[in-house]
Amino acid sequence: MSGPLVDFVELTLVKAAPLIYAALAGVLCERAGILNIALEGQLTVGAFTGVAVAFLTGSPLLGLVAGIAAGALAGALLGIAATRFGVDQIVAGTGLNLLALGGCAFGLTVVFGQPGASSEVHSLGGRGEWILIALAFLAAIVLHFALYRTAWGLRVRACGENPKAVRSAGIDPRNVRLIATMIAGGLAGLGGVYLSLGELDLYSDGMTAGRGFIALAAVIFGRWTPFGAMGAAIGFGALAALQFTLQRSGIPSELMQALPYLAALAALTGIAGRARAPQSDGVPYTE
Repeated sequence: MSGPLVDFVELTLVKAAPLIYAALAGVLCERAGILNIALEGQLTVGAFTGVAVAFLTGSPLLGLVAGIAAGALAGALLGIAATRFGVDQIVAGTGLNLLALGGCAFGLTVVFGQPGASSEVHSLGGRGEWILIALAFLAAIVLHFALYRTAWGLRVRACGENPKAVRSAGIDPRNVRLIATMIAGGLAGLGGVYLSLGELDLYSDGMTAGRGFIALAAVIFGRWTPFGAMGAAIGFGALAALQFTLQRSGIPSELMQALPYLAALAALTGIAGRARAPQSDGVPYTE
């Protein structure tokens, strides 16, 4: 079964998948009270590490695992900086983005002996790509259940609202935030792997193309909920797919390419409507 509508839906899902992973990562972090500006960097290190390990081992599955681990490590760096050293979370996230961009660019010359882009590697293939798309939706369901139906999720949400209350219950909110940030980093890393080993079969500088920041907008559009963020990410994916669908309509391609970013800008500037973030989102916890 095929046709323009089916093709559009398929392309929407393809473009939405990495945004869903990154948006879910943003929801988890911000529910725990950590403002994760580093989503772009976590997507980047996941994408690069996945390709580098697939190249060195010949196994895209090992690349998948390594990309998730690299994203989790980047999440740990952000979590440690925010919870143990009290670094401003926006500064820490921006620094990690820059470190990821520069480090992966340097890694291209070390691993592949060339700047700009890697060699083609064994990818996860079309079947693997659709498995990762389905897994993105499953991840939203699991995260929703974890946040709203488990004791751990209650602690995470409490850390985002009132970490001192969590501390009064005998739980260190810094540990809860750190673990949440690491899990979120792994999710974002998986989104990066999807880009490089699912949708494509290589890594190139700038391939994340601001998706981490669009994911942040999806978090706001989705009112800091897994299903809401997933729905917003699908919306952004539809806007990205629209530029390919309407490329012969006479509408300037530059305008179509800018649509997801204009929508993200609208969310970040409040045009999309006012929604209350977790009360302690981005606020360092100090004893």
